[in-house]
Amino acid sequence: MLENAYIPYKGYYSTPFCKWMKDFQAINSIKLGGQTSKNWFEEKEIDKSLLNYMYLGLTIGQERAFFGATLAANEMDLRIPGQTIMHACATSTTTIYNASLAVDNGDLDVTYCLLVDRCSNSPHTVWPNPNGPGGKVESEDWFMDNLTDPATGEGTLATAERVARENNFSKKEADELSVIRYQQYTDALKNDREFQKRFMFPVKIKKRKNTNTIDKDIGIRETTKEGLSKLDPIVKGGVHTFGGQTHPADGNAGVIVANKEKAAMLSKDKTIPIKIIAYGCTRTEKKGYMPVAASDAAKIALDKADLTVDQIRTIKAHNPFVVNDLYLAKDLGVDKEQFNNYGSSLIYGHPQGPTLARLLIEGIEETVILGGGYILITGCVGGDTGAALVLKVG
Repeated sequence: MLENAYIPYKGYYSTPFCKWMKDFQAINSIKLGGQTSKNWFEEKEIDKSLLNYMYLGLTIGQERAFFGATLAANEMDLRIPGQTIMHACATSTTTIYNASLAVDNGDLDVTYCLLVDRCSNSPHTVWPNPNGPGGKVESEDWFMDNLTDPATGEGTLATAERVARENNFSKKEADELSVIRYQQYTDALKNDREFQKRFMFPVKIKKRKNTNTIDKDIGIRETTKEGLSKLDPIVKGGVHTFGGQTHPADGNAGVIVANKEKAAMLSKDKTIPIKIIAYGCTRTEKKGYMPVAASDAAKIALDKADLTVDQIRTIKAHNPFVVNDLYLAKDLGVDKEQFNNYGSSLIYGHPQGPTLARLLIEGIEETVILGGGYILITGCVGGDTGAALVLKVG
């Protein structure tokens, strides 16, 4: 359990998420994250001179990613050291946990976690194969070639459908919850996007003489009961249609992690402390049980925090497939309609690196609205691994 790791209130942002091969497709995600962070520091009047270490989280290589955190820091006009962390879809939670450990140990007092990714136009890596016939090279597409679990060779959809079969989930249940998740997202759009404007920071893209500003999610598809009923399952006999799974996306997010004193200095409201309490990570048996892993990780984090799930005020869960939420609700004994309020990756997309950071930020803001309490953030990490965080607001 962590004792002295905090997130300043409003010491975080998420950009809109942009469906892949759209507005962010041609921009280096590390540079875009650094430039957006710089704009955020300036507009929100955050004293970036207090930052003394950078954690960069990403999953897809970008140009000059060899320098990673240094490249991002340069874009922010910061002269601080840092490191790059890669942990598939749990990159955000693991990056924030690493920052929390360093702060809790007293090694650092104010750190910055920048989470970035661009699924669009992911790199295609080529390297020599000395034994290849005729000097044939080996190659890998960073995104498309890593959609299968190395332990089983299966895609993530296969793991989701396995859990659906073993728990007797139906397509009707999957469709119904997919519609609910869409409706929860639309709650964040009410009153001129009042909820999203609590944390969402626009992205500015320079194009020759003009600057385009992206301030809303791009690529959201309307989800209705009637529409889903007309879609056949992707796998014969399965429960998932294209309306019951997420889409690749691009975006970035930033989170400051500091000790209690410095977090209070940076907070926009000192009466709202946000304490990082515990982290859980696990791997299931070698059969591809992705949704199970996320729930198991949540249990580990809760146990480390010495909490039960009924003490949690807000739950946010990464849901690349709707069965992830069906299983989490069943396994933890929670109402499937009462978590992932205001949005989830099923609806607004999955840029991988920043996905769980946005969920965490939404969870913080929801909990503040509710008057404080504990937050559980959890999600899968590819085919059979999961990671989770527990925080306390107020």
